[in-house]
Amino acid sequence: MAPELLGCVLVHDTPDGLVAVALTEVEAYDGESDPASHAFRGRTKRNAVMYGPPGHAYVYFTYGMYFCVNLVCQPEGRASAVLIRAGRVIAGGPLALARRSRSAREPREVDLARGPARLCEALSIDRSHDGADVADPASPLRVLAPLEDIPAGAISRGPRVGISRAADVAWRFWVTGDPTVSAYRAHVPRRRATAKPVTGRAPGDGTMPP
Repeated sequence: MAPELLGCVLVHDTPDGLVAVALTEVEAYDGESDPASHAFRGRTKRNAVMYGPPGHAYVYFTYGMYFCVNLVCQPEGRASAVLIRAGRVIAGGPLALARRSRSAREPREVDLARGPARLCEALSIDRSHDGADVADPASPLRVLAPLEDIPAGAISRGPRVGISRAADVAWRFWVTGDPTVSAYRAHVPRRRATAKPVTGRAPGDGTMPP
């Protein structure tokens, strides 16, 4: 399902106005069989939406700062979802710019929805939209059919971004050459803190062990 979402339009109609984004980059996660998935260890209150039914948004909060939106695509109970990584703003550009300017000084048009957190910020998506039925034409947050078909030859695939498990699985798909696709970054393990040397004391002076 992931590559078939490329070119689809994610729309959020809010009291402030409507912003629409044509999807250019997505990333798939396969539930309890996928070590990188939020559902790998089973169902929790946080990931319950992933277990279906399909056609709903799974929104999570990460790093204590950012929201990311996924689309549940498989039958109920499967817990698979596709992370929306990037898109091109095709409607509501000034509103998307105003939202993004709250956290970035004069963001470029190409960067408005380039990356999953930026995309959610541009579309004003947060945890209140977790479970939204994006297949319902009456839903404020909804997915529309592609404006134009993207041929298979124009779609690239590669490893997923910034994950420590199953990092070599090529389940990230993007529109080849599109400038709104986010930069690939492999996971970098965090370094353990090391003890700072004690100053002002000579080794072996009887106050500290040599």
